[in-house]
Amino acid sequence: MKRNVAILAICQALMMSGNSLLVTATALVGLQIAPQPQWATIPFALMFVGVIITTYPASMMMQKVGRKAGFTLGAVLGVGGGVVSAWSIMQQSFIGFCLGSMLLGAFNAFGQYYRFAAAEAASDRLRSRAISYVLAGGVLAAFAGPNLAKTTRETFGAEFSGNYACIALIYCCSLLLIQGLRLKEDGSGTAEAQSISLMDVLRRPHFVIAVASGMVGYGVMNLLMTATPMAMIGCGFHFDQTASVIQWHVFGMFAPAFFTGHLIERFGAYRVMIAGTIGLLLSCLTNLGGVAYWQFLTSLVLLGIGWNFCFIGATSLLTRDAVAKGKVQGLNDLLVFVTVAITALISGQLHHYLGWQAISLYVIPVILLVTIILFVSLVRQRRLAQA
Repeated sequence: MKRNVAILAICQALMMSGNSLLVTATALVGLQIAPQPQWATIPFALMFVGVIITTYPASMMMQKVGRKAGFTLGAVLGVGGGVVSAWSIMQQSFIGFCLGSMLLGAFNAFGQYYRFAAAEAASDRLRSRAISYVLAGGVLAAFAGPNLAKTTRETFGAEFSGNYACIALIYCCSLLLIQGLRLKEDGSGTAEAQSISLMDVLRRPHFVIAVASGMVGYGVMNLLMTATPMAMIGCGFHFDQTASVIQWHVFGMFAPAFFTGHLIERFGAYRVMIAGTIGLLLSCLTNLGGVAYWQFLTSLVLLGIGWNFCFIGATSLLTRDAVAKGKVQGLNDLLVFVTVAITALISGQLHHYLGWQAISLYVIPVILLVTIILFVSLVRQRRLAQA
């Protein structure tokens, strides 16, 4: 278990290092080579389109052929996406850059299952901790990604092309590490698992709660995170200041993972997810207070912490379904990343037409709604336990 969790944690760190680099650079590359400035976030949105069209097939594939084979294919797609994106920037090809972004998204679709693989490698008692420890590997990304963005930005002459060449190299390292996994496949592709329909999955209350928490946590986080570089540049901040804010945001996303699993074991997933939605609300309120550097920084750190609690809490709930894990995990990630793709697609439009603070204002009612749903579910669980 320790060997597998360690490898998965490193692969998670490498994936998130690449992602934090992408967050820092993708919208700015879009501003440079897109035909119209309001299309700047389309490549970032297409990265999540790549996630969407790959997520469910990836889950079902790994249920049949195993995690290791799936992770290997995903890493190959990631390397290809980095190479295509770097070449497209040098050629000033917006279409090519969009294609490279989709390939990177396909890699992320496979990589999102690192957390589930860790849960399967651990005992029932330690599943929440295993999930947390793998996601904690993303702490490395908080410092590696933005610093790599700054140091490789002009490596090949064309601005930002070196960033994507660096991503290809990072994912090559993941490809090599994956070959060291020793995962025991549990035969979840049996007739019993295949007999469970998607409608059966959708009727499970804990699945609905997990999806709601994941969709809001990831959607709000992605909407604000994607708009942040454009908002800061528009407010006159330097690229290095933007990279620093993204760095601490990613730190806020993953540093709590060292103890989130322990919190879930002690207080339960519902309470942790409620704490996550409160973090999202505080982030939005900070944005409404002004556009100083410290407000961008504070807001993005709170945003990361809120995402962490919502996402790990939701993942912990999903691991209850061991038999139909392919469908449960695949459908969850599909719904979550459809939301993420939509937020990435509209982020540039909302920022262009409404402004930075309006985005934060409009997501508050959605966060409050999910907070209420989680609280009602928690009360219901307590009453059932008492009965």
